[in-house]
Amino acid sequence: MDKQLQHIITLRENGRLEEANQLMVALVKEEPENGYYQFQCAWTYDSLGKENDAVPHYEKAIQLGLESGILLDTYVGLGSTYRTLGQYEQAKRIFEQAISEFPEAEHVKVFYAMTLYNLREHSKAMETLLNTVVDTTNDEGIKDYRKAIKFYSDKLDQTWE
Repeated sequence: MDKQLQHIITLRENGRLEEANQLMVALVKEEPENGYYQFQCAWTYDSLGKENDAVPHYEKAIQLGLESGILLDTYVGLGSTYRTLGQYEQAKRIFEQAISEFPEAEHVKVFYAMTLYNLREHSKAMETLLNTVVDTTNDEGIKDYRKAIKFYSDKLDQTWE
């Protein structure tokens, strides 16, 4: 990582968000085809609560191509930003893309479940969350009831007589 970018990241981490954002915007202007810079620029806007300004940088970063780990973070950033902007269908699409490409990334499923909740797809949201909990927990009680929780995860409205 170059020194200038490291400096910007340090500024962001130390709460000097405006300064980090201004420097990152300048860096993106110098190298607009650098996907990693676009991602970092989006992140500085998100840190400032300027989600609308972050979106085009996340989108450009994805378009330009990123290494796997950064791409996953970019999907989470963009999807989460869309969700906070109330653009739930776009968020759902991004999270579904991320889950398709990174099925092992359980944290994405949590953000996806939040989006499903916002879309009033409550049953699917609960199913997603319950399965994520079961698949990722270290809690012995949940592990003991894993089979039952999985079984009921998509049958929450069903009753038996």
